[in-house]
Amino acid sequence: MRIGELSARTGASRRSLRYYEEQGLLVSSRSPSGQRHYEDEHVQRVRLVQAFLAAGMSTGTIAEMVPCMTEPSEDRARQALEIMGRERARLSEAIDGLAAARAALDHLIEDNHAYLTRSADDCRG
Repeated sequence: MRIGELSARTGASRRSLRYYEEQGLLVSSRSPSGQRHYEDEHVQRVRLVQAFLAAGMSTGTIAEMVPCMTEPSEDRARQALEIMGRERARLSEAIDGLAAARAALDHLIEDNHAYLTRSADDCRG
């Protein structure tokens, strides 16, 4: 299939598909005229890449798991699990940082509300 059909079947833009190739996440064959050609298994690969991206993984990290996607084995599955565990820990750390930032902002908002309440009371008093 050509890039347009792969795009239609996966919902990924043609630009995204070209980018996935640049990053080593997807490999196409080329026609004599240079057009990209894909096989049916590329549909599943693109969907898997999209799932990893939606889970917050970078294309560089996904590229580390390409060998597991192309030639699965128990060792490669263990390696992929280690990579996904590392990414989960990174996301958890980011979430904790965002929660701390939100708590700090909540405190500043409370301080501002308290100031406005005191200011309004001073004007009435």
